[in-house]
Amino acid sequence: MRIVFLGTAELSCASLAKLAGAGDFSVVAVVTQPDKPKGRDLKLTPSPVKVLAAQLGLPVLQPARARDELFITQMRDYRPDLMVVVAYGQILPQRLLDVPPQGCLNVHTSLLPKYRGAAPIQWAIADGEPETGVTIMKLDAGLDTGPVLAVRRTPILATDDSQVLHDRLAQLGAELLVETIPPYVSGRLVPHPQPADGATYAAKIKKEDGRIDWHWPAVKIWHRLRAFTPWPGAFTMFQTGGAKPQLLKLWKAEVAEKNGPAGTVLAADKAGLVVGCGQAALRILELQREGGKRLTAEQFLAGCPLSAGASPFI
Repeated sequence: MRIVFLGTAELSCASLAKLAGAGDFSVVAVVTQPDKPKGRDLKLTPSPVKVLAAQLGLPVLQPARARDELFITQMRDYRPDLMVVVAYGQILPQRLLDVPPQGCLNVHTSLLPKYRGAAPIQWAIADGEPETGVTIMKLDAGLDTGPVLAVRRTPILATDDSQVLHDRLAQLGAELLVETIPPYVSGRLVPHPQPADGATYAAKIKKEDGRIDWHWPAVKIWHRLRAFTPWPGAFTMFQTGGAKPQLLKLWKAEVAEKNGPAGTVLAADKAGLVVGCGQAALRILELQREGGKRLTAEQFLAGCPLSAGASPFI
């Protein structure tokens, strides 16, 4: 089976590797986003998928716009039986989806129709969902609205942050993809429409989404801390002794069964830095000043002593 693979993000790599290593499939081309400038020197950097495709010896195409007619003509020249899309980063036009006779399959990291859109992993954690999963669907011209072929579920664990869950879902999606293609192509597995009710949208993450509001319940802050680790990070502004406010990034925390005014230090010792919230409290275990090193709460307090009743969080 001749397959064209479209993907860009790190999430895509597990599926590409799985397809390339399976004897039943021939990946005839890989499509990814153009190289982007990164770092202080704005050096053009290839996507993770382009790097992997080069390692696998696969031809790579990088159109600026997947709807350009020249690119669609190139796709016809490859004569794909099927296209597979995983975190590519562009909505594909119907005339491109119509190129392969078997259409186009997508690996989406949520239990559709919940969390359509750009950041389903982060928002599922942030919203306190007990589980998530991967959905294999047949793409249409909408945003994650196509009919569903297969679903695999996984619980969201207390130890999961967005990177840990991302890696697990990437593997689950790759495994489910290669299991799903043969029965789909043979007609034994028929796509079924997504439910009309229950659709939600997972918007692209912005840096400001990581800002903590201490008036929120502690459990909400804990969910968002895990959701936005490693990026953009959960953060608050911190100020002591009339000094200039600094950004303080929180890496690890847990809910503490204490009560006190929101944003006020309730305890500061070897067990952590406990801060009052709108409901219960948050015990901060690891944190980092802007421009500083990641520290345990005990290490942080050794250099910045705080006492109960202080309100350094802005």
